Amino acid sequence: MTIVFSDRSEAGRVLADKLGHFAARDDVTVLALPRGGVPVAYEVAQALKAPLDVFVVRKLGVPGYEELAMGAIATSGVRVLNDEIVEGLAVPAHVIDAVTASEERELLRREHLYRGERVPLLVEERIVILVDDGLATGSTMRAAVRALREKRPARIVAAVPVGSPDTCEAMESEADEVVCATTPQPLIGVGRWYEDFSQTSDDEVRALLAKAGRPTAPSGRDAPQNTANRLHKHVVRLSGDARDYDELLAAIGEARFVLLGEASHGTHEFYEERARITRRLIEEQGFAAVAVEADWPDTYRVNRYVQGTGGDIDAEEALADFRRFPTWMWRNRVVVDFVEWLRRHNEAPGKGNPKVGFYGLDLYALHGAMKAVLRYLEKADPAAAEIARRRYACFDHFGPDPQAYGFIAGNEVDKSCQEAVVAQLVEMLKRRPAKGEPREGAIADELFAAQQNARLVKNAEAYYRAMFLAPESTWNLRDRHMAETFDALTAHLGRLGRSPKIVVWAHNSHLGDARATDRSLHGEINLGQLIREKHQRDAFLVGFTTYQGTVTAASNWDGPAERKVVRPALARSYEALLHAVPADRFQLDLRGDGEALPRRLLERAIGVIYRPETERASHYFHADLAAQFDMLLHFDETRAVEPLERSSQWDAGELAETYPFGV
Repeated sequence: MTIVFSDRSEAGRVLADKLGHFAARDDVTVLALPRGGVPVAYEVAQALKAPLDVFVVRKLGVPGYEELAMGAIATSGVRVLNDEIVEGLAVPAHVIDAVTASEERELLRREHLYRGERVPLLVEERIVILVDDGLATGSTMRAAVRALREKRPARIVAAVPVGSPDTCEAMESEADEVVCATTPQPLIGVGRWYEDFSQTSDDEVRALLAKAGRPTAPSGRDAPQNTANRLHKHVVRLSGDARDYDELLAAIGEARFVLLGEASHGTHEFYEERARITRRLIEEQGFAAVAVEADWPDTYRVNRYVQGTGGDIDAEEALADFRRFPTWMWRNRVVVDFVEWLRRHNEAPGKGNPKVGFYGLDLYALHGAMKAVLRYLEKADPAAAEIARRRYACFDHFGPDPQAYGFIAGNEVDKSCQEAVVAQLVEMLKRRPAKGEPREGAIADELFAAQQNARLVKNAEAYYRAMFLAPESTWNLRDRHMAETFDALTAHLGRLGRSPKIVVWAHNSHLGDARATDRSLHGEINLGQLIREKHQRDAFLVGFTTYQGTVTAASNWDGPAERKVVRPALARSYEALLHAVPADRFQLDLRGDGEALPRRLLERAIGVIYRPETERASHYFHADLAAQFDMLLHFDETRAVEPLERSSQWDAGELAETYPFGV
């Protein structure tokens, strides 16, 4: 017989009877879909003696067709996308991010309204009972189940007092178990089966959560204190003295490739400590090259300066080709000091070692690389220069913006310059020093540099064309290019009889093994993964983290450098856990001691843009830190790197913001 419930509380007691097999278990969590699901879930949680929390879900509607869901976001920053809708409508990533940011603000408002300072319950490896007051179309419950999967519960039970028979049956393909206390046919509407179906108020939600006895979140460093105390036994404090990195160099041992990351592109400590480590690797372990996340033609001017073959009078002038946004990444005080140190090191008498080089791995400088190829050929082979000029003239029709080229060529492949740039690269790779010229030294270096510029042109052309409707992500194209350049540099150094031991400077997101992050679920690879796969124990990966401070970043692409406040890291992040360790600056060997770390938490990544207002969506991803890196360096509070060209925005800085809750 079909039941008509007096109200949601009675419905919850009836539903609890159907869930009796979960009673008194210590691995069950009840999550309510607010607002109507909360009074139902409260009765379920009380009967089962299980903890209760809310699981807030916000639909991501297609702009202009908001009723059509292209995905959803949920509690603790989970986002799931409907690939069929996204791919079928070719919704651009920036549109998805914009809708996500808007809905995230509302989700955070509701989270704070309902939960206050209480942290979300942990659900990983637990049985989670998702409760609502009924199932009609099931769209909200379906989105909640898919979002909850991202948090890796042991089992998901979708439970409602009343639901359409068809919807309850269809939900079985989403949840591990579906419990519908009653399934009237026809349903007509969920409210038809309640005598009192009045709207649940926000005050009622808050009162029921408080009555359920949810524990409040410990503040500050006490939050993840048990794990932090275990970690504290393994950390090595960094005091700033000359022997800080003895353990790190010992751990690197015979590895030939050391990858030094950064959690932002604008933090002084990341640049400064990478420079300190690199100087020791060069002096004590014979490393012969520094390869950085920058364009080849821009860095090669710096390379000429540090090796004494260029015409620049100092490091600041040698860095002058870094004119494109973001200039502060390499035109900053720490880099100037390091470049001057490289010059002095290479000029020091009696060392007997080959000079150390400074090289770029990135591929944005399409036009700069073409000019560099032409400059080389005009001196070495004027006839070949004329052929190259005709090939590269293909780009003249599109103007100076490579993205304009990418838009047109990406949609009309027959108008692309693909064949021209491939032909030029093939010809450059065939070139050898002229008869009578030395096969090593400066001349061989210049030929190799020109070949790399031709390689950059070929790969940059593919990159900009792929920005529009290409099957492979531009991220993968970019990191494959960096790996290709790295391999070419390694081979070149070996041919010249120099030590093929290279230090790489790039962002954590490029150097930490992508297989240990949730980005791998989207098919993304990165430089660290490619180097580790190919060179295995010859590669040593070092990650950097910070909890709070300031950072040099822009608010928008091509915007001015600002000194922005970095908010304290979110709860359930590695940064928050490391903040709880009673040491402000330390290193942690992740190869063994990392076993004390949780296997999957949030990790923060700030690039050249920092948007605190959408921080969870814009700057966090899930990762397994111990699998991502070999060693971790944590600096709890950091400061912004100082640009050579300081803007008024940078000098003024940003007022500190209050951020009363972290979800």
